[in-house]
Amino acid sequence: MLVRYFGSLLAWLALTSLLLGQERKYLPAEVDGGGRLFQANCTGCHGPEGDGVPGVNFSKGQFRRATSDDDLVRVIVRGIPGTPMPPSNFSEGQAGTIVAYLRSMSATPGSSMSGDPGRGQAVFVGKGQCVTCHSVSGSGSRTGPALTEIGSFRPAAELQRSLLEPDAEIRPENRTVRFTTADGATVTGWLLNQDTFTLQVIDPKEQLQLLDKSRLRDITVLKTSTMPSYRDKLTAQELADVVSYLASLRGRP
Repeated sequence: MLVRYFGSLLAWLALTSLLLGQERKYLPAEVDGGGRLFQANCTGCHGPEGDGVPGVNFSKGQFRRATSDDDLVRVIVRGIPGTPMPPSNFSEGQAGTIVAYLRSMSATPGSSMSGDPGRGQAVFVGKGQCVTCHSVSGSGSRTGPALTEIGSFRPAAELQRSLLEPDAEIRPENRTVRFTTADGATVTGWLLNQDTFTLQVIDPKEQLQLLDKSRLRDITVLKTSTMPSYRDKLTAQELADVVSYLASLRGRP
């Protein structure tokens, strides 16, 4: 009887520990609201990808002083004395939505917070209207970079940042140029290549143009992206779905 009692007790304790260790499942609306609060208030120190503080990386689920969701809420509301992390004016409910967003940043495939590539493709083609500039496996527009293999060399956190803050980092291969022709027409296109004498540009009509620089009145390589920010255009779940879809693009099978 005693052995059976202790066996039942150990099983109960194990189950209780498991249940206490589980974090709650968040709704997409909570993640979306938390993402807005995080981007508006927290990126100055933590960065848009959550890796701006040494020893902390939200995208990888790395926290220095907190493990449970309740711990994180307390840190957000009360701050950490003796560190640059100050108390906030957030309510516990608002802090909870930020935690939801932090959890979504490190969500693993198959979790409730992970994106779905199939849904992401639907948003990419439909609501996001990404195919008006980009192509995948030959389908879509050529006025912007092809994304057929984007998941092979761009991590998910970087893809998400590009969607939210397209001006934050513009890679050389994604630059846009604006030039004025001899007859006074101003054209903006995707800069493929240039040398001392010529420009190679994909124009808005998806045509490749090889231009003689000496025949152009003005040439400006733009420092901003022509791609819009999707911060206020997609929900947090839609954003996660699109990122998941882009991360899955690794070339033709």
